[in-house]
Amino acid sequence: MATEIPDDKAVILFDGVCNLCSGFVQFVLPRDTEEKYRFASLQSDVGQALLREHGLPTDELESVVLIEDGNSYVKSTAVIRIAADLGGPYRLLSPFRYLPRALRDRVYDFVADHRYGWFGKKDRCLMPSGDVQSRFLD
Repeated sequence: MATEIPDDKAVILFDGVCNLCSGFVQFVLPRDTEEKYRFASLQSDVGQALLREHGLPTDELESVVLIEDGNSYVKSTAVIRIAADLGGPYRLLSPFRYLPRALRDRVYDFVADHRYGWFGKKDRCLMPSGDVQSRFLD
């Protein structure tokens, strides 16, 4: 792959035109004080390459994807892992990992199916600026 990802970093793939998804990235950035996460949109060349590398569909852009330690996590599992890793009050989402994934993902899919109607959609992907630009792989 053209972009090298340091072994000690994890990657969050997100729908770059979705306001909710971009908001999630904006939420994670200041709380990731150790700068563990790198980011790429699902639509980007890097995002598409990472999806293929992990055997995930490249045409379904309805999920946050976490790639960490050679593993990939999607939907509710990705969100719960990220929240737990951020610590503090966000760690309170950790117990939800004990709910059946099918149930968690049904809720996740419901929100994903309505995200453009509820939160809107951008014409183009989020363009990072300033000191966070280096954390984006696109």
